[in-house]
Amino acid sequence: MVADTLCAKYVQVAVVVIGYWVVSIVTVFVNKTLFSSDKIDLDAPLFVTWYQCVTSTAICYTLKVLASAFPNKFSFPAGTPLDRSVFKKVFPLSVIFATMIVFNNLCLKYVDVAFYYIGRSLTTVFNVVLSYIFLGQKTSFPAIGCCLMIISGFWLGVDQESIAGSLSVMGTLFGLLGSIALPLYSIHMKNVLPAVNQEIWLLSYYNNAYTSLLLIPLMALNHEFSVVWNYHGLWSLYFWVLMTIGGICGFAIGFFTGLQIKVTSPLTHNISGTAKACFQTVIATQWYGEAKSALWWVSNLTVLGGSMLYTYVKQQEMKKDFSSLSSSKV
Repeated sequence: MVADTLCAKYVQVAVVVIGYWVVSIVTVFVNKTLFSSDKIDLDAPLFVTWYQCVTSTAICYTLKVLASAFPNKFSFPAGTPLDRSVFKKVFPLSVIFATMIVFNNLCLKYVDVAFYYIGRSLTTVFNVVLSYIFLGQKTSFPAIGCCLMIISGFWLGVDQESIAGSLSVMGTLFGLLGSIALPLYSIHMKNVLPAVNQEIWLLSYYNNAYTSLLLIPLMALNHEFSVVWNYHGLWSLYFWVLMTIGGICGFAIGFFTGLQIKVTSPLTHNISGTAKACFQTVIATQWYGEAKSALWWVSNLTVLGGSMLYTYVKQQEMKKDFSSLSSSKV
């Protein structure tokens, strides 16, 4: 009986992790196709991002309606983005959320999928810096050493891209800005969650709804309305199917991220995400037929190793803190 239970648990974890990997990798490749493929040929990244946010909002709203009509079969936390008090508390976070996804998508637009992992690899480093600035959290020397390892891998990757003549300065800059926005969002999210009763799905619903509104004036400033209206493939079924797949995948990433953390742990999720990014890089080089130098691969392995070591160091520090806390209570 115990063996069967453990087997079922392992199967569940494997299915969830595989689901997260598949959805995440498919999202990156679909978005890359939408942003910079010759077949799509649409220079409107904010419009693509807006449509994906609208799709996520529509899915959340549909789940909410279904939960209200069939409470025994569907569940979704109660709440509406039209609530003025909620808007005041959540909207500032939604601005950061919008900044994060826009910069990430713009990074993907200008860099190759193979370099996308390196371009956004400084998230951990900025998380340490911003946690100290906003929360006063100090970092141990071993963890700082891991951050320096990640930085060295990042610079080596940039150097190799430059030597190969494929470096996009604009894409790398957007990657850096996205790397800053992600930990900034995570830090401020902790203060906003009480306003939505600690419901991650409700916060996702609000963020996507508010971001859908925020992107409209930005699309106007970027002159994307005329670009989209005059787009040759505007009525193409292929284009809208790809757009919708991207939107559904964007929503599914949030679902599988939460599910992966639930059935494993935040630590395992970080390890899974790092390993997935490495696997995604290998797939990208094969898919697009890109030949990379040995030092380019060393840069990826350096970032991967630094990220994994950082996760391990933080895990050991958390265990030590927990043991100290338990001892003090005794």
